[in-house]
Amino acid sequence: MEVAMRGMRSAIFIDGGYFDWIIRDELNFSRVDYQKFSQGLAGGNEILRTYYYHCEPYQSNPPTPEELSKLSKMQSFLHYLAQLPRYEVRLGKLAYQGRNAEDGKPIVAQKRVDILLGVDLVLLAAKQMITHAVIVAGDSDFLPAIEIARNEGVLVHLFHGVQNAPHRDLWEKCDERTPVTPEFIRTCSNPFGG
Repeated sequence: MEVAMRGMRSAIFIDGGYFDWIIRDELNFSRVDYQKFSQGLAGGNEILRTYYYHCEPYQSNPPTPEELSKLSKMQSFLHYLAQLPRYEVRLGKLAYQGRNAEDGKPIVAQKRVDILLGVDLVLLAAKQMITHAVIVAGDSDFLPAIEIARNEGVLVHLFHGVQNAPHRDLWEKCDERTPVTPEFIRTCSNPFGG
């Protein structure tokens, strides 16, 4: 591992839903060592903290056995992340928006995740707690926070999917951009869990 340059400090912001899509659907990986992943994203800089944003799975009333199983697995995973050094889990909410006419499955939308990420990024940048922000996301809703961070002198590095490419405006506003490749994820794979 590279030695961190003096005074270089990164905060890492992971949109868990977007990253899930990359590793599951785009790269077909099931196990990631999130500590190694953060270290790889930081590129040798000191890590202030990794912030992981997600929502717990939807639960109908009453929940189905499948929904309860998904919730239990997600809660175990979030507990695992929260135990990692310098990791912070931030949870949004899923808002029920009806049912799909074709298969009857619930339609849900993720809420609060974008604003949580944006607030954390702006606070750390404004307080000069970080020199670098590493963002794993694809949503253009983060643009105002990214612009503020850059105005505060923070270098913003976007890691993104290839098939599920980030919004063009997000890609353009970041200082550096790196696709999440199978090779990169293999260096962070965890065959034993996580």
